[in-house]
Amino acid sequence: MTKKRKKRQILLKKLFNKRRLVILNEDTFEETFSLKLNLMNVFVVVTLSAIFLISITTYIIAFTPLREYIPGYASTRLKKDATNLAIKSDSLQKKVDVSNLYIASIKKVLTGDLEYAKLNKDSLIPAEKQNLDEKSLTASDVEKELRNKVIQEDKFNVFENAKPKVNFVLFSPAQGTIIENYSAKNNFLAVKIALVDNTPIKSVASGTIIFSEWTPSYGYVVIIEHQEGILSVYKNAASVTKEQGDTVKSGEVIALAGNSSNTEKSSTLRFELWKDGFPINPTQFINFQ
Repeated sequence: MTKKRKKRQILLKKLFNKRRLVILNEDTFEETFSLKLNLMNVFVVVTLSAIFLISITTYIIAFTPLREYIPGYASTRLKKDATNLAIKSDSLQKKVDVSNLYIASIKKVLTGDLEYAKLNKDSLIPAEKQNLDEKSLTASDVEKELRNKVIQEDKFNVFENAKPKVNFVLFSPAQGTIIENYSAKNNFLAVKIALVDNTPIKSVASGTIIFSEWTPSYGYVVIIEHQEGILSVYKNAASVTKEQGDTVKSGEVIALAGNSSNTEKSSTLRFELWKDGFPINPTQFINFQ
């Protein structure tokens, strides 16, 4: 026991025995640096330095992009790209398999082993993978009737009984006899009025003239933009008194009636009214008599 105690005491003395680290100038033997230490201090400093280096290295590898430069580690973006490519390649492989089966079936058709009428790509897919219920895809009589009704209503992108909201009064462009009424079913989206030559054609409301030119089909045509998305169109005028860009008031003369088109044989006015891009029946808002 005494020998072991002596050895421990000697070891402790060695560990805590003070030593001095001196750096001398080789030529003059002058002391340039000195440091008092012992073996225990050296051991503690070396241990702490090793722990610090290990911690820094672990942090760099785990939480910084520098780990990508270490062999065996891949970037996050590379993993995402690899996953997406794997999904795409799997889908392409399935399509390739179906196409190969289809080509094989075509070969059977050419050799007479399979009827062409029974051949299609969908038939090559196993039944358990086809989750479509054919009965649910068949339209009922009510659905067919509704579809036909919608098709008829949207045929000319107009609605026969539509009554858009208008918050101001519209005046008659001219007093005359209506010889052809508005009819969305017949795709006639105007009211044709018979007028005497040189009858003044007036603006139905205040607004800005956005078109005022002669056209081969309808002679002189004037289009006025009003508030709330309303457009008034005046066709088959003999002459115009306003130009594009002019502002007009309600009842102001914009043109004179006559026959200036190549399609009309008498003096008429084709008047159209539009609201938010949809034609509406002018007789619902204007009294032409």
